[in-house]
Order: sequence, then C-alpha cells, then structure tokens
Amino acid sequence: MLVGAGTWTAVASDGAPAVHRTDQVLSMDGARIDTSYFTAGSGRRPAVLVGHGFGGSKDDVRAQAEKLARDGYAVLTWSARGFGKSTGEIGLNDPDHEVKDVSRMIDWLAARPEVRLDAKGDPRVGVTGASYGGGISLLAAGYDKRVDAIAPLITYWNLADALFPDGVFKKLWAGIFFSTGGGCQTFQKELCDMYQRVAVSGTPDAAARTLLEERSPSAVGDRIDVPALIVQGQTDSLFPLGHADAMAKAISANGAPVDVDWMAGGHDGGDQESGRVQSRITSWFDRYLKDDKGADTGPAFRVSRTGGVDSTDGQALLRGASSDRYPGLESGTTSVPLNGGTQTFANPPGGSPPAISAVPGVGGGLSQLSTLGVGLSLDFPGQHARFDSAPLDRSLRITGSPTIRATVTSDSGDAVLFAKVYDVGPDGRQQVLPSQLVAPVRVEDARKGRTVELTLPAVDHQVVPGHRLRVVLSATDLGYASPAAPATYRVSVDGPLAVPTVPALTTGSTALPWWTWGLPAAGVLIAAALLLTARRRTSAPAPDPALAEVPLRITGLTKRYAGAADRYAVRDLSFQVEKGQVLGLLGPNGAGKTTTLRMLMGLISPDAGEIRVFGHAIRPGAPVLSRVGSFVEGAGFLPHLSGRANLELYWQATGRPAEDSHIEEALEIAGLGDALARAVRTYSQGMRQRLAIAQAMLGMPDLLILDEPTNGLDPPQIREMRDVMIRYAAGGRTVIVSSHLLSEVEQSCTHLVVMHRGQLVQAGPVAEITGAGDTLLVTTAEEVPEPVVEKIAALAGIGSALRTDDGLGLLVRLDGASTNALVTELIRLDIPLTGVGPHRRLEDAFLTLISGGSA
Repeated sequence: MLVGAGTWTAVASDGAPAVHRTDQVLSMDGARIDTSYFTAGSGRRPAVLVGHGFGGSKDDVRAQAEKLARDGYAVLTWSARGFGKSTGEIGLNDPDHEVKDVSRMIDWLAARPEVRLDAKGDPRVGVTGASYGGGISLLAAGYDKRVDAIAPLITYWNLADALFPDGVFKKLWAGIFFSTGGGCQTFQKELCDMYQRVAVSGTPDAAARTLLEERSPSAVGDRIDVPALIVQGQTDSLFPLGHADAMAKAISANGAPVDVDWMAGGHDGGDQESGRVQSRITSWFDRYLKDDKGADTGPAFRVSRTGGVDSTDGQALLRGASSDRYPGLESGTTSVPLNGGTQTFANPPGGSPPAISAVPGVGGGLSQLSTLGVGLSLDFPGQHARFDSAPLDRSLRITGSPTIRATVTSDSGDAVLFAKVYDVGPDGRQQVLPSQLVAPVRVEDARKGRTVELTLPAVDHQVVPGHRLRVVLSATDLGYASPAAPATYRVSVDGPLAVPTVPALTTGSTALPWWTWGLPAAGVLIAAALLLTARRRTSAPAPDPALAEVPLRITGLTKRYAGAADRYAVRDLSFQVEKGQVLGLLGPNGAGKTTTLRMLMGLISPDAGEIRVFGHAIRPGAPVLSRVGSFVEGAGFLPHLSGRANLELYWQATGRPAEDSHIEEALEIAGLGDALARAVRTYSQGMRQRLAIAQAMLGMPDLLILDEPTNGLDPPQIREMRDVMIRYAAGGRTVIVSSHLLSEVEQSCTHLVVMHRGQLVQAGPVAEITGAGDTLLVTTAEEVPEPVVEKIAALAGIGSALRTDDGLGLLVRLDGASTNALVTELIRLDIPLTGVGPHRRLEDAFLTLISGGSA
C-alpha cells in the first residue's frame, strides 16, 4: 500500500460526528487503485464498499460515502481500473482483475481496527453502486462469500443481453461505452477487438457474447445468496427493467431476501430520486449489516409513478405504488385484441433513415415528456407495421412486459425487428411511447415464415379510457444496428396483446409541495418577529433634517460575522454620497462590498455604526427604503410566471399605484423583447439579470443600488446599462454600483469608494483618484502624425508616447523628464497643444491603492 494524498477531517453540520477521510493507493497485480476511506465516531462498525458509474471515479460517490460514515459505517470508495487516478486496463468488471480488486479491498478492511468482524479476515461488509458500480456489487457477492448484503442500482445482469439484446447490436450505447472509457487503447485488448469486430459487422457473434457473459453477474447467479435491494430505472434503454427482473428471480431462488424498486430515472435521465434511494439503501444495510430488526427496509416491490405536475416549475410529481411481494413482469395479464391483418414493409438499404425511440444523452428528456403525455418517437412510412386495439372502455395500468405472438416472413431469410407499444389518443394521431423504450428481436430462418412470441419493453404506464394501444414492428431504430442489405418483411399478429397488470399495487398519495405547509409556518414566524421587534423599530433614531437631501451617509459602519472573531467583514467604514452622483464601490473579492450593500438595504444589521438614507436611519423595513431600488446578489422570481407578470406582481406588493411603476420605461431598459411573455424558468442567466435590473428600477427610485449589474450582459447591453446609469443620475437621482469591470466604472462613475479587507482605502471623484501617476495626457487641436509621435518617444527622459483612440491626443509616460521639459519639446516640434495633465487608468490606480492597503 502506498499512502497517498493524506488524511484530514471534515466537520459535519448539525452536531453530526466529524467524518475522517484517508486517501491511499493500493497496489494490485500491476495496477495502482486509488481509494478513500471514511469513518466517523468510535468503535467497531460494519463496512460498506461504494462503487462508481462507468466513466466516473471515486469522487462521484464521496457525498454518499460521507453520509454512510456519519450513519455508522466504515466506508471505502475507489476508482476502478482505467478511471480517475487508478491505473490498469478497463476490463468491464473482469473477475480476474476488477472483481479481485474488490476482494483485496475486503482483505484491507478486515485488518482495520474500526471494522466489525464476523471471523478473522472476514469483515461485516456490504457493497453498493450504480451502473458499473452496481455490476461489481453483484459480482463481488458471487465471487467473495464474505460479502453480507448488496444494493445494486440501475445495473445489468447479463452484459451480453444488454449490448446484444436478442442478437441485435445496441450500437449507440456500445459506442458511448468505449468513447467514455477513453477509446480502445484504455480497454483490455480482447474487449477492444470484440467491439471493433461487432461494430464493423453490425452483428454480434458467439465469441462476443461469451466474452461479455463471463464478466456478467449472471455467470455466478447461483452463488449470489445475500440480501439484495435491487433498484432499477424506468427510463433506461441501456439496462431496462428486465435485468432487475432476472437478478431478482435468481437471487430469490437462492433463498436470499430481495426487494425491488423501480425508480423514475435511469441511464436516459429523468428524476434519479437520489435522496429517497440513498435513504432506502442505508435502511437496507442497517437491517442486514447492523442487525437492526426495527429498520424499515420498505416494501418488497415499489414503483414510482407520476402524480401530476408541480405548478411552480413544471416538473412531474412522483408518488409510490407498492406491494408486499415482487410480481415479476408477467403478472395478472389482460388480453387486448388487435386489428391489422397481414402487413408488408421494408428494411431500407443501409438501415437508413432509422426510426427514433430512445436517444442516449437525450432520451431522458424524451422519457420525461412521455410521462406527461407528449410523444416524440418517429416511425418512417413503409418501414413498419402497426396493429391497433379498439378504444379502451376503462382505464388500464400496464406494469410489466406485454407479449404478443406474431408470424414473420423475410425475403432475405433473417429479420431484425423493433417492437414497441404506443398509447394512442382518441384522434388516432397523437401517440406516446412509454419511457421511449423499444424491444429488438432477431428472427432467423424466416424465409418461409416463423411464428415467434415477442416480449415488449417492461413499463409502468396508465392508459386512460378512450385511448387505444398500438403495437408497432419497425425495421429500423436509431440506437441499434439494422441489416445493411435491403429486405422485405411480412408480419401478422396471432392473437391478442397480453398486458400485465398488478391490481395488488397500492398507490400512495402525492406528497404535498413544501410550500403548502412552509408558507403558513413562515407567516406565523414572520408575524411573531414583527410583534417582538415592533418596540425596537419604533425606537429608531429620529430623522436628521440636515441630511434630508443627502442620499446616503455611512458613519463608522462595522460588521463581523459569527465564527470570524479575528476578521471583520466591514470595519469603521464612513463615506457620503450626494445627489446626481454615480458612485462606484470597488474592491477585490472579500473587501466587504456586498456586506455593505446588504446592510444598506436592511437585509442584515451592523454591529456598530450608522447608515442614513435621506436623513433616516436604516432598520429592517424602514419606510425610507421605499425610495431605494436595489439589485443585490440576484433576484428571486416565480419561475412559472412570465417576466412581465413577475414585475407587475412585485409592484402590486408595494401597494403603490400602478401608474407610478414606470414599468414600460424599466422594460425598455431591460431589453427583453418577446421573452417578457415567456415563463422565467426558460430564461438564460443574462435574461434573468436584465429582468432583475428592470425590477430594481420600478418606480424610478431616488437611490438605485446595483451589485454587479453587468453579469450575464453582452457588450451592447453593457454599454446601454452604462448610458442608463449616467442618464439616471443626471435627472437628480443617485446610483451606487458595485462592479469588477473597472473600464466600465471609469466610464460611467463620477465618484469612487475603494475598499480593501473591509476598510475604506480612498474615496473621491474618479478624476482625483486616477489623477496621480507618471503618464500625462496631452490634448491637441489636430491629429499628430505618426513620425512626430516617434520623435517624442525618442526624446531623453521619455519612456513611451502613444496616440489616443480619437487621435487628438497623446499618452506620454515620463521616465526622468519633467512636465515643463516635455512641454518645451512639444512646442519646439510645433505641436498645437490644447492641454497637458496627468493621466492614469483606473485599473492602475486601483491596483496601486489595493497594494498600498495590503502593506
């Protein structure tokens, strides 16, 4: 073992024990495996190994590992061979390499004093992980009898069946595997050769199947006899629900407890239900590793279902349906007759253009839409046969894999078909492919016709009355390899569609959105706070008449956050802002700018000092704040409402007349155009920024405060914002702007306040702050020719000379010469001078001030 990056402690919040993490590299058969070990608390406890997904590393599962450590487990994570910082070739969970690596890690855990032992060298240990990590959890249980419980997520039972289902090459997913792994050079040679051979031919051979089956949990399925929580995704065209079904049946047959959970997401995206799933895994290990008989491991079978749409963000709401036993994929079938007779269609040359169902990387969005009744699949005319049922007279819930018998004839001998079941609307045109899933099938020796039973994709889907079911058999699909040679197929269905149903499933109610109880509770808390602070608010200092026309005066302002006893966010800050000024608040990150603005808005209270706006002392909710418009640290909007509706509701909440809002002027400034009619959740960051600025300007407040207003704006919009601030102040109002774009501050601001480490460094007009320096601005009545500029640059004591952008001036850097000497030489060269004065860019002045402040 090589000790790697070291050991440190991460302190958990809310009184939870500190999590200690140790990184080390373990040497295994010529490979170096990068691992992390997590513990919290004291005493012996069970261990858990957490594997990562394909293409990831141990860093992907760190949060889960830390939570398990706080829950009382010793947790070991690792980067598999060829991933992260681990070396070695990728073997797709090769028993001779990746699986042996896990056994050696179990050996390592057995030697740890924190780990509970069942016997010498035999730790109490569970294994979990998603996808690639889920596969290794199953394989570890099959090869190492010391594994006591497993929780595989969205993984495979037979890798050959996953990539070559029914003898059809799943080309897109296979390509993603090898590209995500870094290309062929990172894989074992036999795997690379296999992939290249199958990818070229488009047809998997027996050797390819054997190679993948040897690395599959199914190869040791009769040896996996430990408690297994199997979580599989419904939106998963890589490892569909059939894999979970096969592993559940095999492990149950070995006498081990098995629970099955069909979550909403999967490899095609969707809601991964991470919080719920991780909580269930912890409970599973509590029961079977800690021997906690009271741990609630959940139902034997659970499926997540859509329970409506959240009106705030448009996302599907989930609810669970459960039963006390796993029903399998063929339980309680209902027969649905189909019409269509015998149909003929073609496989096009090259298998192109292909039909579209699931698209890896995009399918999650399509699957999510399909749960909401929107169909996005595509079948080309002449390349498929379809068989429809009559409209259903009652609701039908499909839970499992529908099946149908069909007779298939091919003039080329073999036929490759893609079977799917659609939910078709009453008009017969709108159709939804549940979870965007399709089942490939290869029918051999079909020249004279063959009758086969087709098992369609396993889904959980509700078909409402008035809709019909449609079985489609297509010759092509984008995700798979179709025969390159053209062929003609003839298909008929023999009997009804057998639809599995599980009436025993009990569906839970949709959880109430947090705001249904959170808002009333928050209202009670706010009301209590208002009552408790009413006396303090009424005792605020009286207005100062002498400052009635002064937009802002800050005196001795100080703020120190809890936990930072020796560090002030703001310390003894004082400055004053007058009407008509555009004040730039400058300082590096951590200078205290945003803290100052938040105190100015009454969002937080200072520890000492005073802020007065138009003579009134600032307190939370002070009436004078109605004269202040602000944009500090972003704005919150209702995502389901349009931009215009958000602004109108915001203004209505002020209780002021609608005609005082000047909303059209603010919207013109924002420049959102047609986007104003769209929901805010569709906005880009820049669009949200512009809408927030428009909100700050509603009512044309006397004092406008903008914190980084140009974030997310493009150059034309930045220039427009600069002009807006200048015009705004010219009308007698005042603008305070905090920005990192010094060039914009220099062009738009009249005055500056420079802060560093919470303190005032300098305040005053921009010209005064930038005035000192060794560069002079020489203005001229006419453009100075370039040869003359070169002569000036060559003069003794002159460092450089450059023409200004407009040509009617020179920037001359002195290097020993005096200003008088320079003017004498310019007159000698007959240059028509109109002025000579100091010039220094704000950036130079700012860096000089900050450097001085650090000394």
